Amino acid sequence: MKPAAWLRSVIPVMLAVGVLSPPPIMAQVPGRSYWKTLSGANAVPLIVQSISGNTNPFDPSYTVNPGANINATMGLAGYLRAFPLFGRATTAALLVPMGRISSDVILAGATASEAARGFGDPTLELCTNIIGPPPQMNLVDVLRYEPGFSLDLLADLAVPIGEYNSAQALNLGQNRWYGRLGAPIVWQIGEWVPGQRTTLEFLPGVWLFGPNTNYQGKKLETDPMFQVDAHLTRDFTERLWGALDGAWFQGGKSSVDGVEGKALKTVALGFTLGYQINENLSLTFGYKSTIKDKDEGALQMDGFMVSLVAGWHSLIEGVRRLKE
Repeated sequence: MKPAAWLRSVIPVMLAVGVLSPPPIMAQVPGRSYWKTLSGANAVPLIVQSISGNTNPFDPSYTVNPGANINATMGLAGYLRAFPLFGRATTAALLVPMGRISSDVILAGATASEAARGFGDPTLELCTNIIGPPPQMNLVDVLRYEPGFSLDLLADLAVPIGEYNSAQALNLGQNRWYGRLGAPIVWQIGEWVPGQRTTLEFLPGVWLFGPNTNYQGKKLETDPMFQVDAHLTRDFTERLWGALDGAWFQGGKSSVDGVEGKALKTVALGFTLGYQINENLSLTFGYKSTIKDKDEGALQMDGFMVSLVAGWHSLIEGVRRLKE
């Protein structure tokens, strides 16, 4: 393999929003988020999303507000590090959401408005492989890497320190602990040749929520929410790839001082396009929208996502300098 070709394969597209798991529907955990890379690699993502619908996209429980028109601009920045743990490929990551959100709700012929801006709840994630190839410790491992059938275990935890105003329902921070347990799956289809790679990927998981004891002076509780993301990804060229994306959500029924709402039962579809600008930078664009969402009380959301990810490894940077 030519030097330029293997350099492109060393740091694949590691979109840290997928590893770090911001809110699951419109944050668009992209395909190829759980591909493995050389241990010791680093990544810094910058993700910008424009989202609209009838729920707060900063809150992963997605409580529906019928009649609400909610618009949000969400930015996410973070850091990811790959390393071996007990002989298995592992990543640890931190993601910090930020942005602004506004809502208009028509009640009894009058329009009520709320708005918030600032930082949301930062999220920590640890993801380790349990079935699949061993960690890539050197360049020979990188050249030989093929995912085959790969299964990971991941755990997310959001720390409730984001902006929160108990006097209103719409906030960037959620004033409660929440997180996710998941099992990312990457299934290689066909040969592992740059420009021809195809994968089928799944991310089943469950979101767990602690109570918010000061939700407009009341207690908010939310049942677990189950989620499955699915992606069919395909290389178009060595640098350009695309994916068809789907997501399914079930559960997450909320109650306020014992008064229960409705559980989610939602499907969303979308697509992703990714481009490797060079050996260190990747660009991704995506769109996703809920479907069959016209019924009263149904979740309605759609959003665009643009992400830029910078990745680097001291070994690769040293090889590049020697090459030059």
